[in-house]
Amino acid sequence: MKKILLSGYMASGKSTIAQLLSKASGIPYRDLDDIIAENAQKSVSDIFSEDGEIKFRKLEHEALKAALSDDKGLILALGGGTPCYANNHEFLKRDDVMSIYLKASIPELLKRLRADGSGRPLFDKQPPEEQEEFVAKHLFDRSYFYHQSKHVILTDGKTTENIVNEIMSLF
Repeated sequence: MKKILLSGYMASGKSTIAQLLSKASGIPYRDLDDIIAENAQKSVSDIFSEDGEIKFRKLEHEALKAALSDDKGLILALGGGTPCYANNHEFLKRDDVMSIYLKASIPELLKRLRADGSGRPLFDKQPPEEQEEFVAKHLFDRSYFYHQSKHVILTDGKTTENIVNEIMSLF
């Protein structure tokens, strides 16, 4: 059975859509960050602060490889940077994978990130006046990797139900 990988920037809706898509399709879902935290027995924030980003990216790559290693169906919400490191973008192109980039505009992402207040370390440490530039630069740097996904879904102005239905139409 296929694996469905949802990629996109922070606050693009990957985890929310993965959960709703799981309900609609009956395919189990996981959040890659949750798998990493379980494996490391500490939070992603703690891994970043105690062990550094390089260690996190190694753990992330291993967790992704393991999640894709069996033949069970799975919806996997990737981390915002997952496709950009350790050649993880190559997983998006596998025959047994349906990869979807949930693409949101910079203003939409900023609105969600600012409303979120969920402790996203990379974003939260930016001064408010530099947040837009930070997101824009990240999207510029990551665009190539996100676009390795087989499908791109524009999320601005759509409900989560619309997005799930759009993904379901790809099955």
